[in-house]
Amino acid sequence: MFKSHKVGQDDSWEGVVTKRSRGMLDGSNMYHFVEVSLADGESVKVRISRQLWKSIAVGDRIVKQPGTDPAKG
Repeated sequence: MFKSHKVGQDDSWEGVVTKRSRGMLDGSNMYHFVEVSLADGESVKVRISRQLWKSIAVGDRIVKQPGTDPAKG
C-alpha cells in the first residue's frame, strides 16, 4: 500500500529509499520527495530537504527520529 505523508515533528520511522522525485507543485518552488519502503511493508512518500535529496540514492536507508528531520542512516 502507498500513502502520501507529510513529515511531522513527532513522527518516527525507518526504511529504504525506493524512488526519488522532484517537482514544481506550485509553479515556483522545487520540492524534493523520496518514496520509502518501511519495515512493515508499507510505503510512504515524504518531502525532504534538497541537501538530503542530493546525498541519497535508491537503496539507501533513511531514518526519521522524533524532533529531527529525516536523515541518511
